[in-house]
Amino acid sequence: MMGLTRRALAAAGLAAAAAPAALAQVAGKRPLVIAHRGASGQLPEHTLSAYLLAIRQGADFIEPDLVPTRDGVLVARHENEISATTDVASKRNFASRKKTKTIDGRQVEGWFVEDFTLAELKTLRARERLPKIRPANAKYDGNEAIPTFHQIVELARGESAKAGRTIGIYPEMKHPAYFRGVGLAIEPRLAAALKIQGLESRSSPVIVQSFEPDSLQRFRRLSPVRRIQLIAADGGPADGKGARYADMLTPGGLKAIKAYADGIGVELPLVLNLAETAMPGTPLVGLAHATGLQVHAWTVRAENHFLPEALRRGTAPEAYGDVHALLRALYASGVDGVFTDFPWVAVQVRGGK
Repeated sequence: MMGLTRRALAAAGLAAAAAPAALAQVAGKRPLVIAHRGASGQLPEHTLSAYLLAIRQGADFIEPDLVPTRDGVLVARHENEISATTDVASKRNFASRKKTKTIDGRQVEGWFVEDFTLAELKTLRARERLPKIRPANAKYDGNEAIPTFHQIVELARGESAKAGRTIGIYPEMKHPAYFRGVGLAIEPRLAAALKIQGLESRSSPVIVQSFEPDSLQRFRRLSPVRRIQLIAADGGPADGKGARYADMLTPGGLKAIKAYADGIGVELPLVLNLAETAMPGTPLVGLAHATGLQVHAWTVRAENHFLPEALRRGTAPEAYGDVHALLRALYASGVDGVFTDFPWVAVQVRGGK
């Protein structure tokens, strides 16, 4: 199937949003569609509008990245440095808050969530993080405030009641070792927030994820909800207490993960041979399943900039390529879920209506 134009893709997405009642409950072993920061291919990520659109497009889970404010409230931002995702740089009253910090061994300059109270953050407005790749999203800059985790859970709960299906929450604990080091540990705050919301059992529609094994192990002692170990194609966990990611994907490494997590969330090249035209699956899904672990793959995006060369259509980085072929290959590989910025496409290819 050829790639769609932005206009066609957006139109189809809006059509999906218009009929939430027609979206079927995901059954049994069908792969989950996980809305990566909401429907972030069409609206600025980590906004309530992006989460709402994702839900109405049929996503099974919505995924907020969580960071704590100075007064300990969990909010949704891709990173704790917020100059790319808010209008903070234009606020003269916050100019003195600009700093340089070391986050997971890397020097980062900007404005950081942990230096603001929730009340202060709520005076800021969200912006599109990738305006060159997603210029249409940038027209929504300034429309919304930064949402709290509580607001996102309440949104999912309300929309579940309206749609007659359960919409899950899939939060990522961002930079947990760093935040423990500055006295703002995420794990107990997230466990407490879930308990307040009545989401404190294995059957709760919640999956908690982290790149840091130590963080997931700490969280496991605080809450019984399901957990996913995130794994990138290169490098290793920032907490320094785990093996390199490559070592975590060996039979022994997968067995060790099984002791504290229910599955792995892995970068696309770990489950598909993207350099080959047919994009055959790697052995990882079979190995993980044999160990009793689920496999969720990240992240499916429609723009040429993010797609393998064989799937690009035209030369413009922001143009849409053949994301349908990528999704078909992922589903054929046997993954149990996919993270995507375009939930409606993943639902359509899966056959979710």
